[in-house]
Amino acid sequence: MSEGLVLIPTYNERENAELIIRKVMSLPRAFDVLIIDDGSPDGTAAVVRGLQAEFPERLFLEERAGKQGLGTAYIHGFRWALARGYEYIFEMDADFSHNPDDLLRLHAACAQDGYDLAIGSRYIEGVNVVNWPMSRVLMSYFASWYVRLITGMPIRDATAGFKCYTARVLRAIELEKIHFVGYAFQIEMKWLAYQLGFRIKEVPIIFTDRTRGTSKMSKGIFQEALFGVLQMKISSWVHPLKPVGKAN
Repeated sequence: MSEGLVLIPTYNERENAELIIRKVMSLPRAFDVLIIDDGSPDGTAAVVRGLQAEFPERLFLEERAGKQGLGTAYIHGFRWALARGYEYIFEMDADFSHNPDDLLRLHAACAQDGYDLAIGSRYIEGVNVVNWPMSRVLMSYFASWYVRLITGMPIRDATAGFKCYTARVLRAIELEKIHFVGYAFQIEMKWLAYQLGFRIKEVPIIFTDRTRGTSKMSKGIFQEALFGVLQMKISSWVHPLKPVGKAN
């Protein structure tokens, strides 16, 4: 029986695709995997299709035309998961910056400890980032500080992309109204879950920068987050959300 569905968006991740899939499949608890590939020209989708015969009931592939952005890939995956009745839905990168072993701890935070959203946090216990240049560490750390300052969310790693959602959270968020598709998408999803009153837990992880493939990060992504946070806060004043979950 599956413990949940792991969503992994890909764009030119041929070097990592088979390795990350096999690692998730080897975990002591059974997680299904959905790869959402944005037309990778390097043949990432072909690698996944080749593995589907080996994992026919656990590995799935959704192919989209062209590079449409991280946020839209995850929203596509959320809808796919909810339509098929998954109770726990995970976000994870393909490049091993997120350790698949930590899926077990994120799952436990929700399934055993009763949280609605579990976040793999780089900053809840100091700064746990490996192989990033100091400039990028500082940018990421202070981005989360900025988000806390503007929004008041008590989340140390507001930009984290390694998470476990309960289906209840994703059903409550109006996915069609998500504004952002890049870096700010991760902040917006946490902000909406927080506003809706869901219980959120930060689980400490060690984040390790990719050793294969090319990073998709850019200055434009950070700029979207910078101005997006202000937009989100202002919008919450104009259109406040009514809490549906338990208070944090």
